[in-house]
Amino acid sequence: MPSPARFLASALLLVSSSALAGPAVLLFPSLGRPSGVVVQGRVLKEAPSRGSSVLSRNLRRLTAPNWEGAKVEVSFQGITATVTSGHDGNFEVNLQPREGSSFPTGIALAEAKVTGASAQVRVEVVPDTTPFLVISDFDDTLAVTQVIKPAKLMESAFLKDSDTQAVVPGMSAFYGCLKTPGVPAFALVSGSPVQFVPRIHSFLTRNAFPSFGMYLRDLGPDTLSNYKQPAIRKLLSQFSQPVVLVGDSGEKDPEVYEQIREEFPGRVKAIYIRDAGHSEDSERFTDMVLFKDAREAAAHAVKSGLADAACVAAAFPAAAPTAGQTVP
Repeated sequence: MPSPARFLASALLLVSSSALAGPAVLLFPSLGRPSGVVVQGRVLKEAPSRGSSVLSRNLRRLTAPNWEGAKVEVSFQGITATVTSGHDGNFEVNLQPREGSSFPTGIALAEAKVTGASAQVRVEVVPDTTPFLVISDFDDTLAVTQVIKPAKLMESAFLKDSDTQAVVPGMSAFYGCLKTPGVPAFALVSGSPVQFVPRIHSFLTRNAFPSFGMYLRDLGPDTLSNYKQPAIRKLLSQFSQPVVLVGDSGEKDPEVYEQIREEFPGRVKAIYIRDAGHSEDSERFTDMVLFKDAREAAAHAVKSGLADAACVAAAFPAAAPTAGQTVP
C-alpha cells in the first residue's frame, strides 16, 4: 500500500469533480436532560452522492462543502428555534421545555430544516435517576482501526464502511451488561470526524450496541490534540451522574482520562482501557483496568457493581463471576 499521504492525495483526485446533490443537514445524536436538550449539526451546501465504491463514499463525506450562514429551524417535542450556521456549517441550539414542564425521558426525534433539506436525529433524554454515564472512545475501543499503524488506519478510514469495519469482539455484550440495576446512558467521544456520524451510527446499530450520543471531532488545526477533553468536560457539567470511561491504549486515552479524573474528583467510577498496543509502560494505567479481552472488563464491572452478573454470565460463560465472587 502507498504511503498514507500519497494515498490520500491520489484518492482526493478521484472525487475532485464528482457530482454532488442538493443541500443536506447532518445531525448528531445527543444526550439531553428533562430540563433541556442541545441539538448540534452541520449544514452542507452540496450533499455528497452515494458514489459507486466505499472509497468514493467516504471521500465524498469528507469533502462535501459546508454551508455558512444557512438559516436552520430546529425543533424537539414541540419547541422550535432558528439559528444560523457558522463558517464551518456547524450549528448548535439549546432547547428548553415550556415553563413549568419538562421533556419526557427516553428517546425522541429532533428535526432540523433548511431551504431544500431536512433531517431527523435521535435524542435521548436521560432521567435524573440514571445511575451513571458511560463515555466511550470508538477507534480500537469498539471498532478495529489499528490507529497505531498509519497504513492500516488509512485503509480503515477510506476503504471500510459500516458493513465491513471489524468490531472489537465482546464490547457490545460488555456495554449491554452495564446496569446497577438501572441502565446507564452512553456517549461516544471520538477523534473520528463528524462527517462519519452516519457511518458510525450504522456500525453501532449493526453490531447491537446501545444508543449513543455522539460527540466526534470537527477536523481542523485546532483539533489536532486535546479535542476530547472539552467534550467530556461539557458532559460532566451537563450531567450530575458519575461516569465510567472506556478507551484504548493506542493513543492518549489513559492520559486524557487521568486528566479528567483529576479535574472532577469523585466523579469517575472506573476507567477501562483496551490493550491496543503502546501498553509497555504500566504507569500509564494506574488505577485503571487494562484488558485484552472484553470478558476481563465485564468481570471487573460485576465485582465493582457496575454490571449485571447474570447478563455477564450469559454473554461470557467461560469467565463470568457470580455476584460476590472475587475477580483477580
